Amino acid sequence: MFARVLVANRGEIAVRIIRACRELGIRSVAVYSDVDRAALHVRLADEAYPIGEAPSRASYLVVEKIIGAARYSGCDAIHPGYGFLAENPALARPCAKANIKFIGPSPEAMERLGSKTAARLIAKEIGVLTVPGTLAPIESTQELAEVARKTGFPIVLKAVAGGGGKGMRVVTKESDLDSAWRDASSEAQNAFGDGRMYLEKYLEKPRHIEIQVLGDEHGNMVYLGERECSVQRRHQKVIEECPSPVMTAELRAAMGVAAVKLARAGKYTNAGTVEFLVDADRNFYFLEMNTRLQVEHPVTEIVTSLDIVKLQIRIAAGETLPFTQKDVTLRGHAIECRIYAEDPDNNFFPSPGKITNYATPSGPGIRLDDGVYEGWTVPNEYDPMLGKLIAWGSDRAEAMGRMRRALREYQAGGIKTNVRLFERILANRDFINGSVYTRWLDDFLAHAGTALQLTTVGTAADLARDNAAAIAIAMWHSRSSARQPSVASDETTQPVSRWKLESRLDQLGGIGRG
Repeated sequence: MFARVLVANRGEIAVRIIRACRELGIRSVAVYSDVDRAALHVRLADEAYPIGEAPSRASYLVVEKIIGAARYSGCDAIHPGYGFLAENPALARPCAKANIKFIGPSPEAMERLGSKTAARLIAKEIGVLTVPGTLAPIESTQELAEVARKTGFPIVLKAVAGGGGKGMRVVTKESDLDSAWRDASSEAQNAFGDGRMYLEKYLEKPRHIEIQVLGDEHGNMVYLGERECSVQRRHQKVIEECPSPVMTAELRAAMGVAAVKLARAGKYTNAGTVEFLVDADRNFYFLEMNTRLQVEHPVTEIVTSLDIVKLQIRIAAGETLPFTQKDVTLRGHAIECRIYAEDPDNNFFPSPGKITNYATPSGPGIRLDDGVYEGWTVPNEYDPMLGKLIAWGSDRAEAMGRMRRALREYQAGGIKTNVRLFERILANRDFINGSVYTRWLDDFLAHAGTALQLTTVGTAADLARDNAAAIAIAMWHSRSSARQPSVASDETTQPVSRWKLESRLDQLGGIGRG
């Protein structure tokens, strides 16, 4: 087993990896930019080293600084987390030269399967269906127009080196091709240093379902069920579930076998995720492979009772998988909400700033993976995700009930969050019934107009009750103040507690509490 592991990341995923290292008896080494000096991952690590200024291109994306910190601190392994350099062979390859183990796939496997076009070629060779489109990068706008006409509109342009919705554009008519190509290619170049694009047929209302795979360095490979990732905003996942509400045992087995087949063909090791689109008839098409740990891995961990991060570390240390495919079982249902410092009422604009108070949910079936604390300032330089709230239940209904309760308990003062949006989504009939697709949330928000006007079960009545209750409380306090004696009691000199306010709300007949 490793003695020291450098965590080449920040935020909640760095905290998650540091905790796994501590459970395994491994010393953890953090790196941080100037604005992350007081970050939670720095506080929790056994050692921490500065790597530069706030912009990621001057710190977390500089391979030489990451390798230098690992060598200086005597680390024998590096865990990249997700994002930043996690899927970049430019980090994995120098690790091998420096005799530092990269906790992830080999750079060769990363190149074979991390490139969307290369992975599609492999899928075609082994008989795994892909979405109709190009199997190689498009070289010119002329070729783009020809392929688009042949494929048929709508089509979607995607970055070869892309991920997270960056460098992606849906095009519904030929006249928009040139501008979409220009914008998507420029965005991909800025985000990944690679502006190459490919084309796919845009499927109407597909589901995004992914399969988690694990492979050791001794030839053993398993899949750990699926994750439903169809609730997305502008191609960015928002809510994930395990298992999928539409999954059958037969479909899970077929998709799992296809995922393992593809990973084996690419000589893949460690943790990875094979992503598919699934149509209304349950036909599935290979989309891409993420050659790293996924943001949404906790829902799989909870349902399978496996620690994927510790398994990653053990695999990288040369251990064999301690179980086989027949040992993998799914128990219950898990839902994850990605909590961001952003304002849904202002076009989801980031909301950096100091967290003035922080109250986190707990209780049966609740897990929170976060990287923040009260008094910390959320920086403006990085992705504004505060953490991931996960709820488990014996079935989907119980998981949703626990999530609704946990969202009510979550408080982050001083900044805006998207928690209110999740409450509305979990009250929506489509979501409750599992009738979602990859553009469902975009359509939902467009139809609603604003996040606080979403079309949900009972929303209009709830908002009316909220408004009436607020007016009634104000009137009650106004009248009570007028009746107060000149010498106030202890209660009148202290702020009224929330439970007293809610008790009075109930007495006034109010139900909704916003």
